[in-house]
Amino acid sequence: MPSSLSAVPDIDEQLAQTMLERLAVIEDRLRESVSTNDHLARWTARHLLDAGGKRVRPMLVLLAASLGDAQRDEVIDAAVLVELTHLASLYHDDVMDSASTRRGTRSAHAIWGNNVAILTGDFLFARASGLSSRLGTEAVQLHSLTFERLCLGQLHETVGPQDDEDPFEHYISVLSDKTASLLALAGQLGALQAGAPEGSAEVMRRYGEKIGVAFQLADDVLDLESDPGTSGKTPGTDLREGVPTMPTLLVRRRAAAGERRAAAIVERLEGDLSDDAALEEVVAMLREDPALEETRTLAQRTADEAIGVLSELPAGAVRDSLAGFARSLVQRSR
Repeated sequence: MPSSLSAVPDIDEQLAQTMLERLAVIEDRLRESVSTNDHLARWTARHLLDAGGKRVRPMLVLLAASLGDAQRDEVIDAAVLVELTHLASLYHDDVMDSASTRRGTRSAHAIWGNNVAILTGDFLFARASGLSSRLGTEAVQLHSLTFERLCLGQLHETVGPQDDEDPFEHYISVLSDKTASLLALAGQLGALQAGAPEGSAEVMRRYGEKIGVAFQLADDVLDLESDPGTSGKTPGTDLREGVPTMPTLLVRRRAAAGERRAAAIVERLEGDLSDDAALEEVVAMLREDPALEETRTLAQRTADEAIGVLSELPAGAVRDSLAGFARSLVQRSR
């Protein structure tokens, strides 16, 4: 059961209990959704599911659905749909980033190879598409558009900004497509499938877009501050893999402006970080750099903007819980 639910400030106690019960149903349905008679896929498709996870996206589906009738079975299908899509994207991301671990365990491609990992991700996308077809034409369309954004986000991250493109705007657009698009879908589908009042789904879509960016910016901070014992992730993993993050972009901008300390960090970032000692050194330097706190502030400001969007919803327990959910995503320690 996701421990992150207990970390959501201001969540209504009765709502939290209902969500815990529904999350248990979602967990069972997730396992049903990846089951197959195929000997290999039976193991590869469950690999990341069995590794656990915070289930942030299903929680958002349930919170959004609480604006209407959250007991509808279609709400469960929507939650499973978004989590399967998320899991599928992780198989692909780990291949693209050459990540050796995920959620404290070996990544799928490190065990079975790139081809198997990619095809397993495709298998999960197929299962998610089957669920969207059960929810109707609108859900199919929304899911397909989200899938398109996930692909474009990964493509743009891989290629990098064009010569005439601002690297910060490019980075935020990548976060919007790779992370925020699926959280926007979670909020929108949750409200739609629960029959929430007119306009609620659009509010939840915009809220999801904002918290998705805030969530990933907070992740940039965690990549430098994380405790391997609790997060299962070595600090500086993104640095070693050459993945751009907001702190490194901020440091590079100051280095380009002639700041010597920033230039020293960039020199190490562009060096060989395969050695643990070299990685620890640059992580320590970034932890002391203003860029880390700037990124944390930006994440909080974006979460505050998401909370501002909620003013269009009726006051009450659900709106308060959604505000607490946004805060929890940027204040988490893992």
